[in-house]
Amino acid sequence: MMATTHALFGVVLATATMGVAPEFAPVALVAGVAGSVFPDLDLYAGHRRTLHYPVYYAVGAVGAVGLAVAVPIAETVGFAVFLAGAAAHSLMDVFGGGLELRPWEAQSDRAVYDHYRGEWVPPRRWIRYDGAPEDLLVAAVFGAPAFVVWTAPTQTFVAAVLAVSAGYALLRKPLAALVERLVPHVPPSVRVHLPERFREESSGEMSRNEAGGDASASAADVSESSVPAPRAESGD
Repeated sequence: MMATTHALFGVVLATATMGVAPEFAPVALVAGVAGSVFPDLDLYAGHRRTLHYPVYYAVGAVGAVGLAVAVPIAETVGFAVFLAGAAAHSLMDVFGGGLELRPWEAQSDRAVYDHYRGEWVPPRRWIRYDGAPEDLLVAAVFGAPAFVVWTAPTQTFVAAVLAVSAGYALLRKPLAALVERLVPHVPPSVRVHLPERFREESSGEMSRNEAGGDASASAADVSESSVPAPRAESGD
């Protein structure tokens, strides 16, 4: 799912907190959004593995919520909402596409790494890929309550996030094509720092191009070898 969809789920968590303890709504809003996007900070270092913990975040969130109920102060509430957002993010990614540059092709069997079991969880593809129309719809559903419950500043934030979501959804596939064209021209010293799926796709594209070039060269060699050599003319 899009990072913006995750961020808007953080707003949902804050909205729920407002219904129970409105005095903590502001801290819950900040913590919810921060926690909901936090796992994606591993984008350039083992994406969906380094900071994605579908089991451990959930277990930690249960304990943190219990602590917040027992000791309801800004710090405990914020920590609980942060962990709940991070847990939801890690679990929601399972329902999306695989870890690849073109997830609509459904070639990857990796959605999120489960550190508890030590294996990759396969994608369910209920949301076919980040930026898919259904992803944008989910983002809109998450954002809608804010326009009823929250005041202008938060509504403006949600509207801006939805606008970014719509723009990304519109450009998702063209951006993948652009990356495929640009990455092979990036210096190797820089390319190693790009997300893994960018490097994998560009390597695959270069391999296909090289294979195509070799095949053309081989065909040309065969064609040339099939032309009979001119016979030497006799002097008689």
